[in-house]
Amino acid sequence: MLRSLFILCVLATTAFGQEPFPAEFTRFKPAPEAPVFRGDPGKWDARIRERGWIMWEDGIFKMWYTGFDDSPKRRLKLGYATSKDGINWTRNSHNPLIDDHWVEDMIVVRDNDRYIMFAEGEQDRMHWFTSPDGIKWTREGRVDIRKTDGQPISDGPFGTPTFFHEDKMWYLLYERADLGIWLAKSTDLKMWKHVQDEPVMKPGPDEYDRDQIAVNQVIKHQGKYYAFFHGSAQSGPKAKLWTTNVAVSDDLIHWKKYAKNPLFPTEKNWSSGILVNDGKRWLMYTMHPEVRRHVPDGE
Repeated sequence: MLRSLFILCVLATTAFGQEPFPAEFTRFKPAPEAPVFRGDPGKWDARIRERGWIMWEDGIFKMWYTGFDDSPKRRLKLGYATSKDGINWTRNSHNPLIDDHWVEDMIVVRDNDRYIMFAEGEQDRMHWFTSPDGIKWTREGRVDIRKTDGQPISDGPFGTPTFFHEDKMWYLLYERADLGIWLAKSTDLKMWKHVQDEPVMKPGPDEYDRDQIAVNQVIKHQGKYYAFFHGSAQSGPKAKLWTTNVAVSDDLIHWKKYAKNPLFPTEKNWSSGILVNDGKRWLMYTMHPEVRRHVPDGE
């Protein structure tokens, strides 16, 4: 009887996979270079912060980032840089691309012949933009999110948007004061409706994301959704240090966090991780408080 149970367990493990988190999404080591991108002292982007966005397209790495200086009336602006190797970056001559609207924690998606960007605005209110080339942007307005009954969500901060398109539907994950992750969907990008009014992911219980959490990116791989997120604790010996983590889901609603989170030591404070495939392998870029490049472990 015990032997039969053992065989059943082995078969179940083989059928469903012992570990749903592939090595290419979880095992990285810092590249030997120093940070590959950081603020430019004395310029409008003397400092950079939060999640930027990197994509590999047509053989070029493209990066959008938030820059600001230390002036009392600073405004967070949109910058853009490109690289042939993902290591050496050239800032665009038109920077800042957007300086009349607050742009922070952006995500950029290519949609046929246009680029779409969602970002936090002032007071963490999400807004969105479109562009024909990723350089000249038009603001479309504040993102309209409704509860399941069709009523607008309550007033207050809502940001760190992560959105993508699948089967004629757009999906959006976002946070409210970093206290949880909500899921909404839309057919036209103009009005979003909650899938449920309760968060689909919450902070904790472990210290690395005990108090605050925000999703940076969702990748679908072999039928599963992988959410890369950052988290932190607000008290204790590692207070206010941000971590990079991953969770998996079959339906975007029920999430399982990786048992070996965080992906990098909490003490490093490397957060806002973005996975980029350069056509050969997955690279991890942590975007805050400077851009660092991480390569597959064993490379």
